[in-house]
Amino acid sequence: MGILWTIIIGFLAGIVAKFIMPGPNEPQGFILTTILGIVGAFVATYLGQALGWYRPNDGAGFIGAVVGAIIVLFIYSMIAGRRRTI
Repeated sequence: MGILWTIIIGFLAGIVAKFIMPGPNEPQGFILTTILGIVGAFVATYLGQALGWYRPNDGAGFIGAVVGAIIVLFIYSMIAGRRRTI
């Protein structure tokens, strides 16, 4: 149930992140949106544990996953934008 819950939260976080930070270089589709949110949740969990906000076995919640997905989306758009201009 943990993996399924992570996928659902990741998908929702990816959708919210794409609405907050739209752009021409954003990933498209159901699978990429889900991956964006899941990676964002892992980024938020890692950063939260490194900063002492979460205990070692705690994970980021929905808001943390959205913030992590926005960070990942920003990095993705920087890389995709740079690749197109070269």
